[in-house]
Order: sequence, then C-alpha cells, then structure tokens
Amino acid sequence: QLRDAPWQISDRELRALQRILSKTNARLLHIYFGQIAVHLLPLIRSWNKPSIVSFHGADVTVDMNKPAYREATREMLDAVKLVLVRSESLRRAVIDLGCDEKRIEIQRTGIPLDEFPFRERNFVTAATEWRAVQAGRLIEKKGLPVTLRAFALFQRRHPNANLTIAGEGPLLGQLQNLARELNIDRRVSFTGFISQEQLREIYYGSHIFLHPSQRGHDGNQEGIPNSMLEAMASGLPVFATDHGGIPEAIQNGVSGVLVPERDHEKLAAALLDATQDPGFLSRIARNGAEIVRKNFDLRAQEIGRAHV
Repeated sequence: QLRDAPWQISDRELRALQRILSKTNARLLHIYFGQIAVHLLPLIRSWNKPSIVSFHGADVTVDMNKPAYREATREMLDAVKLVLVRSESLRRAVIDLGCDEKRIEIQRTGIPLDEFPFRERNFVTAATEWRAVQAGRLIEKKGLPVTLRAFALFQRRHPNANLTIAGEGPLLGQLQNLARELNIDRRVSFTGFISQEQLREIYYGSHIFLHPSQRGHDGNQEGIPNSMLEAMASGLPVFATDHGGIPEAIQNGVSGVLVPERDHEKLAAALLDATQDPGFLSRIARNGAEIVRKNFDLRAQEIGRAHV
C-alpha cells in the first residue's frame, strides 16, 4: 500500500497452492480475472504447466495509470500461455499493455439463449404506458444518473411511463435522491438484488432497455455487458452508448441505438424519436436478438472454449 503497488501471494501461500495443484494433478490453471493473475504471479512463474488468464473489463483498465500496477500486469502477461478477452476493445487494451497479440484470443460472453427466448413486443399499445428497464451493478460506469435524467425528459412527454432499475450497489442512495430531485421517484422502481427468473419477467414486461455506460473516473469501462445481451435476446430494443465493447454488439440504427457517453439529452431525444416509430423499435429488437443468437450463444462459446 505504501508503494501503491498490487499485492502478490506470500511464500507460504505459494507453497499451499502448489500442494493443492499437485494433489489434484492439475494440468491447466485458468485465472478468471486479470488482477487475480497479478496476485498469483509467483505461482504462475513457479508452476511448470500452462496458465491462462481472462480479462473482462475493469481488470485491464482500472489503476493502469499507476506505473507499478501497469508493470506488474505486463510481467503477468509475459508469464501466461494464453490471454482471453471478452471484446475487441479489451484486446486492444491488452495489446497496449505490451502483450503479444498472437497470444490473445477473443472469448465472447456466452448467453444461455434458452433462458431468454425472443418475444415480440407490442410497441403500438406501449404508447399509453412505456416501461423501460436498466439492469446491473449500481456503479459509476453504468451511467445510471444519465438514465434518470433522460427518463425525466422522456416522462414529460409520456407521463405514464415507468422505469425499473434492477440491481444493487454503492450508488443506490445517490440515485434515489436524484430521482426525488427530478420529481420522478414515483415513476422509478429500484428492485435491489433479484433472481434471474425475476429479471427475465421484468424484461418481458418492458418495452425498452437502457444502458448508457461511461468510462469511470478510475478508468473502469465495459466489455460487453451481459445484462444488455440478455435483454437483446429477449426482444428488447436497446438504447446504449458508444462505449467499450458495446458497439461490437450493437450497430447504431440497425440492432440498437447508440448515443455519446454522459449525454442525457441525446439519449432522451433518441428515445422520444424512436417511440414515434413502432416499426423501427420492432426492427432493431429483432436484429438485436439475431446478433446475440449468431455471436453470443453460450453453447457456441463453450465449444470455442473447449477448442482453446
């Protein structure tokens, strides 16, 4: 902490992990997050079998402005056999850290499509009571204040509209206060943590999915959000931002709508324009679901993972 450097396992912890790997006759070590691989660097270096590391988003962006963190991550990347990333944007970020691009493979998020079958929404009748939803951790990079401010503008035109924010996180209190300040607290529901089954029912009861992600002040950014892919698979038209890996799943105006980061007015304008055209909403919803089916099917990703 004094050196502002990432911690790594001690000699005692190293010996304990070596005994476990030996006892289980492990042949491959897959470390699921980049920062954990940095912690385990002494193990990676001492083990005589291959190690793989996966990067998901924050683990390749947060704290990389600190020399000690960046150098430790670079040393870890040199030590592992293979690097898996969730999106093209993360692949570029890992290359920028100094990783040999020949050792990087894109392993996209897999969505269990049978759990989120496509359902056509009726966007004509929705005009009397639009229902929007955003799902995920209540943290800075999810852009939730933008969602609330955009919904406040949208709700002026559609006073019966409702917004559900599903998830929990440290920003809950701030977001609830903002909803009150915007005078939309009676139209906004904060569900807290809910099950996958409950989330699925909210998706099917909604007309629009919002996800205006943004780069956090700590550098944190998205890969390709799972909640967004699940919403697309279920048939929800998605309104998001040109951020991180999101454009790898959404082509603006074709399989969703993308606006600039941190711009609630443009998000509100996009929503208001789209709700005047039910055919457009149906089209981007169908195209979005097809993109997920083609590129993010969990079964296809499992086959790719087995091949790797």
